[in-house]
Amino acid sequence: MKKLLALVFLAFILAGGVAAFMYVRVHRPYRGYQGAEQFVEIPQGAGSVAIGGRLVEAGVIRDTTTYRTTLWMTGQGRHLKAGEYRFERAMTPFEVIDKIARGDVYVITVTFPEGLTIAEMAKIFEVHGLGPAAAFVQAASDAAPLREIDPGATDLEGYLFPETYALQRHSDAAKLVQQMLARFDKVFTPALRQAAAAHNLTVRQAVTLASIVEKETARADERPLVAAVYTTRLRVGMPLQCDPTVIYALTKAGRYAGNIHKDDLSLDSPYNTYRYPGLPPGPIASPGRASLEAAVSPAAADYLYFVSRNDGSHEFARTLDEHNRNVHKYQVQYFREKRQGR
Repeated sequence: MKKLLALVFLAFILAGGVAAFMYVRVHRPYRGYQGAEQFVEIPQGAGSVAIGGRLVEAGVIRDTTTYRTTLWMTGQGRHLKAGEYRFERAMTPFEVIDKIARGDVYVITVTFPEGLTIAEMAKIFEVHGLGPAAAFVQAASDAAPLREIDPGATDLEGYLFPETYALQRHSDAAKLVQQMLARFDKVFTPALRQAAAAHNLTVRQAVTLASIVEKETARADERPLVAAVYTTRLRVGMPLQCDPTVIYALTKAGRYAGNIHKDDLSLDSPYNTYRYPGLPPGPIASPGRASLEAAVSPAAADYLYFVSRNDGSHEFARTLDEHNRNVHKYQVQYFREKRQGR
């Protein structure tokens, strides 16, 4: 009897010792990998055993026993989420399990500002280490996804919606382009498409006009006014004479050096709205939501001209005489005084 009691007591002591050991183990930070960071990919549908194997193999958790004990103590075995996880410091097993249960996956945040071309977006794609710029350009050259709403499209220029996207480390250009196109489809709502149709604009014409508005002004209060200027010009058959379209044409021809010269206005390109009437054949950049809305709902104004005030805003005019006075004030006189140091 005494031997039995002694064995029970010994077993109790051993169990307590193991429990204490495991308690310390699951609460002790661990880092068994070399380098500044470690990535662990958890596939969709992976079970808790497979997940544990990956974490132990990656040196994020010390061993399988520690992992299983932590999983049992947290009760999170059925809540571990797929994705790629980044570890960059010693963490307790509890912290590791909590991170995965919350789905705190590693993403790269990429922002595409409004008013960029495909080529400019491609550079941002490359700078963030997602792949070569050429891959983005190639993915954006496939106009097939636009066949329904824009049968005339030859690429996705203007339709890759400018926004901040959270991307996985291994996102490829094709997936990102699809995501950006899907975002445009959601933002350019049926109501906006109906508004475009009410102004006798196809989707392509509406996006083209919106891209011009986007390039002309960054001010929210001016976008409907700029849209009104070009809408009125189109209605009365007046050339748009839009500098951003010339810049786009020059860029496509590899001739843009940062400024427009008088000779550039005679460039033989369908995008040159000084030489060819009406809208250019397609968008010259990707417009944001506000410019899309302005293009299909321009201000009720009869302005035909506007000129920069050199502070980000513009002066609008109804007549050529009024416009010429504004040009003299804000361009000729302004730069003359600037040169004179006044």
